[in-house]
Amino acid sequence: MYYNNIYYMISHFFLLLFLYLFVVSRYTKRKTAGICAVVFVTLCLTDFIKLNLFSNIDLCYTAVTLFQIFVVQFTGLFIAQKRDSQALFVGLTASNYVIVGSVAASVFHIWTGNMPLSLIGSTLVHAGILVILYVRTRTIWTKFQCKETQKSWWELCLIPVLFYCSFSYFAFFPNTLYDNPQNIIGVLVFIITMLVSYVIAFRYVGSESDRADTYWKNVMFESYIKGLENQYYLVEQSEKNLQILRHDMRHYSNMIDALLGQQEYDEIKKVTAHINTVADENQIKRYCSNLIANTVIARMMDKAHSLDIEIRRDILIGREIPVNGYEFALVLANMFENAIDCVKDFEKHKKFIDVKIHCEDDHLLIHMKNEYEKEILFDSYTGLPKSRKGGSHGWGMQSVQAFSDKIGGSIGCYCEEGMFHIILFAKL
Repeated sequence: MYYNNIYYMISHFFLLLFLYLFVVSRYTKRKTAGICAVVFVTLCLTDFIKLNLFSNIDLCYTAVTLFQIFVVQFTGLFIAQKRDSQALFVGLTASNYVIVGSVAASVFHIWTGNMPLSLIGSTLVHAGILVILYVRTRTIWTKFQCKETQKSWWELCLIPVLFYCSFSYFAFFPNTLYDNPQNIIGVLVFIITMLVSYVIAFRYVGSESDRADTYWKNVMFESYIKGLENQYYLVEQSEKNLQILRHDMRHYSNMIDALLGQQEYDEIKKVTAHINTVADENQIKRYCSNLIANTVIARMMDKAHSLDIEIRRDILIGREIPVNGYEFALVLANMFENAIDCVKDFEKHKKFIDVKIHCEDDHLLIHMKNEYEKEILFDSYTGLPKSRKGGSHGWGMQSVQAFSDKIGGSIGCYCEEGMFHIILFAKL
């Protein structure tokens, strides 16, 4: 009796420790640990019911076990920052990891016949697997939980569910390994199969992540290349116009000399004003000192101008910036495009965007505001606006959120007196 109780306690301890370490929690570490402690006590008390009070009633054992499974999986979802299929996958995987240690306890006990030695062996297996997973995979687990993705993990959740059910059938219920010790080799092979399957599953989610990253890099470089093309076209046109201007300067000079002789000073002013206008029109547009950011901003300004949208700007970006230039430019492009798409169909007096971008050595501030007419839908988790178009839309705000998280910033949106505001701030 004591062996079974300690055996289950060890499994519950490592199960909840796995959840504590691998689930990205919405609560503080202390509160998360407190929740796990309460669940641990609950599991131990229910173990006492099925193992001690009603040990001879199979229905009680089954009902209590199902209740414990529900409590554990609910705990994983409850403490998770995002209560979705990814959090459920972590909880189900925790159960599979723990069942491997439980199988090890039974195998050690069958082979040695020594209860304390089997408990020690089970503890070492639990701890060894947990340490390996923590060192090798915890970063991957937490990255996937924090990253926004359109892909659901419900299909992947079938992997741990099916393995758990199969393990339970072969090793514990209705017959245990003690009843069928010949199943030990098969169960060990099954464990290896499970580990291989998880490797395949991780490769799958890894490829999905790489695909998303590649998509964003392509979008970023496409935007950058288009901006460079626009800049090249403008430079080319400016050079041609200035060449024409230089060629015509001799004629303008003769014209001015003739007008001076006739004392037509007003006409001279008109000629010099025309020369200045031509020179000004052929200046390369420069909104900031950073080449990459200026390229993207120039493209967005041209797009706004073509739609007759006024951009009221306050831009301060140095030549060298303390963040990744390409990622920063992509964020600017996404935020500009969202604002332009919002106001492009408005009446003339509403077609404006206030833009403040300050990127200095110690901080980054992006504040954009514009009017809105349709109700803006906000994501209940991130607090950021989400696309009404569904499908593959809405990636832009996810990209902005990812950039903000990477640089340790904060991003927020609010509506006030018919104006939509989005602010990204980070101390660098």
